[in-house]
Amino acid sequence: MREVAVVGVGMTRFGVSENTNVEMFSEAAMEAINESNLEPKDIEALFFGNVFGSHEEGQANMAPFAVADIGVPNIPATRFEGACASGSVAVRDAFIWVASGYYDIVLAGGTERVLAMDTPAATRAFAMCSNSYYEGPAGITFPGVFAMLAHLYSHKYAIPLPKLKEQMAMVAIKNHHNGKLNPKAHFQATIRDLMEARIARATQRGQPVPTWADEMEFFRDIKVNPMIADPLQLYDCCPFTDGAAALVLASIDKARALTDKPVLVAGVGQCSAGSLADQKDYTQMKSRILSAKQAYTQAGIEPPDVDLCELHDCFTIAEIVAMECLGFFEFGQGSRAVARGETEIGGKIAINPSGGLKAVGHPIGATGARQIYEVVKQLRGECGERQVAGATIGMTDTLGGDAGTICNIILRRGW
Repeated sequence: MREVAVVGVGMTRFGVSENTNVEMFSEAAMEAINESNLEPKDIEALFFGNVFGSHEEGQANMAPFAVADIGVPNIPATRFEGACASGSVAVRDAFIWVASGYYDIVLAGGTERVLAMDTPAATRAFAMCSNSYYEGPAGITFPGVFAMLAHLYSHKYAIPLPKLKEQMAMVAIKNHHNGKLNPKAHFQATIRDLMEARIARATQRGQPVPTWADEMEFFRDIKVNPMIADPLQLYDCCPFTDGAAALVLASIDKARALTDKPVLVAGVGQCSAGSLADQKDYTQMKSRILSAKQAYTQAGIEPPDVDLCELHDCFTIAEIVAMECLGFFEFGQGSRAVARGETEIGGKIAINPSGGLKAVGHPIGATGARQIYEVVKQLRGECGERQVAGATIGMTDTLGGDAGTICNIILRRGW
């Protein structure tokens, strides 16, 4: 197995897009190719993550259209679908092909235009990523799954639910703070910014002016933060988002000629799980624990060696549970670590310095590649105000479905 480096990354602004899936991907891909000091003709294959193209736009088989759009219509182009982990799975396979020696330079990433669907259609489409034979007819949705997880976590670790809700709110406050510093995030506003905007709007309209004392009081106000699935409220949930991200992977010999700031792929992991009902303890997701172990073993590191992690915070409780499954904190201690500020930039480990899914957004086929984009930028020292000082090792964690597909990637600063 050869060493493999990321030599270029690209990403669209996440949010609402009028562009098609292919157009968004082409924008991100050309940014990554140009940053790599390459031309499209140098790309040997495309590994392409997308989930709902046929539902969003009535367009399947997007990968060959994507390579044609960037000017290399005859190279192999393969679509990968692993629910929310699709982009990460595509990158992992691209890494394996380059490491094996079959390809020297490949393009990988993902794209999703979720907001082409209205809320009922998107909710139905997302639910298809769980078990549609049994869970869907029972009324299971992903907010419902993670609401149950919050109750399980509260009960198992004897954390009163009101206290856990405050700790979950701290996840949202942190991630929105980081997202404000990210020019490509869907939400570039802190929770306090959102509070002040509502106060200003009420004042301008001559309506009763809210008198929230702080962010926690804002979170408890169900008029502005309605209940979605008890105990999850609106600001506990990541948004539907459009966007694309891409990266160029190259063998180490090629990378030396292309960039003086390579980021090495140090380790990868991927594991699967069955239906939610088949998983004995959802607070300790076995597929995630095993996937992370694969990545740590290949990289030759332990969890304390990781400086930052872009992990799957589709809901605030999801961030807390993921941190524990990845080994950053003992089981049952993640929520307390958040309350102590240990997951902030400058803390014990920076969790989601980009703003995470919560603030950057979650175009599901693109999310895994977007996470890698952030880690690469961090390891190259290119993140400005949200930069994690001295970062040399970063990790990504992407969850697909009910932990049905988990993919972890560890990256290390190069020479």
